[in-house]
Amino acid sequence: MSADLLPALSQSLASVVERTSPSIVRVEARRRRGATGLVWSSDGLIITTSTTSHAVEHEGHLQVGLSDGRAVSAELIGRDPSTDVALLKVDAPGLVPLPQASLDGVKVGHLVVAVARPGRTARATLGMVSTHGEGWRTHAGGRVDRYLETDADLPPGFSGGALVDAEGRLVGLLTAAFSRTAAVVIPHDTLTRVTSSLREYGGIRRGYLGVGAYPVKLPQHQWAAAGAEAGLIFVSVDPDGPAQKAGLLLGDVLVSLGGQPLQGVEDLLGYLGDEKVGTTVQARVLRAGAVREVSITVGKRS
Repeated sequence: MSADLLPALSQSLASVVERTSPSIVRVEARRRRGATGLVWSSDGLIITTSTTSHAVEHEGHLQVGLSDGRAVSAELIGRDPSTDVALLKVDAPGLVPLPQASLDGVKVGHLVVAVARPGRTARATLGMVSTHGEGWRTHAGGRVDRYLETDADLPPGFSGGALVDAEGRLVGLLTAAFSRTAAVVIPHDTLTRVTSSLREYGGIRRGYLGVGAYPVKLPQHQWAAAGAEAGLIFVSVDPDGPAQKAGLLLGDVLVSLGGQPLQGVEDLLGYLGDEKVGTTVQARVLRAGAVREVSITVGKRS
């Protein structure tokens, strides 16, 4: 290995952090230790995690600490707990968002840097892309366009920070909400989609059936007729909700929706994405041991 290689790498990484840090902000309240957010647009949009914004908002007014030392008040535009993304707005000139990396070029083993501002100064940790896979649904039903993990250490306050590549381009938002053992990254293509909806609607449109459900295993003699071994039993049905309007009752067991088997609540949440709002789908239910096919129009919940 060349004697000049390590000093050159070290200087390059320091330059990445130096270029990135003006776009990394601190999100705080009067009595709470700062967390991190990042500049999303030059007109004052800031993104952070939904868990951060929710906790800080309940302890006092939202405030953002900028890289130049200014502290400015922030307005919460909206949050999406299903992807752990929140959008804030500040009135501050001179904000510069990070350029975005080509996610198609991201590979396992690529060096990445996690940059955060839990205090007044930027902090950084080095790691690599440890997992890169297909799109997925969070436990709350949020759609994330690709799965990314990094082995970079995330000390307290790093959630809401930026993961950048070796050229200082944004890969995604760091979150600790979806794994206790791994640093999951919400990629910037998902951030673009979610922030667009938050800016327009103040929330994310979600499909709504108006039921409370719990997973159950079906008796073996019903597997063939139901086309499934498990389903979701309705423990509550909202008055005038889509399910009640379709004639569904307390105690019905939903085994599939739109032809998709439902073995857990997360399957139902994943199915009821924004694209399903207003559509009419076939629900297969078990009632008193008999299989029924019911048409149901998916409602909207933001």
